[in-house]
Amino acid sequence: MRKIFTITFTLFFLISCTGVKTVATGLESEAYLSFIGNPSKYKNELVVTVDEDTSFNAEVNKPYSKRPKGTVYAISTGKHLVSITYNNELIYNKQIFISTQETKKINLP
Repeated sequence: MRKIFTITFTLFFLISCTGVKTVATGLESEAYLSFIGNPSKYKNELVVTVDEDTSFNAEVNKPYSKRPKGTVYAISTGKHLVSITYNNELIYNKQIFISTQETKKINLP
């Protein structure tokens, strides 16, 4: 009985193997924005406008020296005009260029 179980298990194991699969993928064509500053100074969320047609609310991340932590926001790659308002006051307005898979840190005043 044990031999039949071993043979059955071995055959099942060999049949279930699918072999080697190869998958080739590229990098996503996305870039990321991170807003760095003192979160206690910016208690409300920032309003970020990209190219005067896309707006979203964003959180401020604490500055870290080694590895970035916090929320990042995905945008398309290329040249963009980024404007940031806080309490209806313009605090940042600059044209940036951002590459694929790059995280652009925007330091807030």
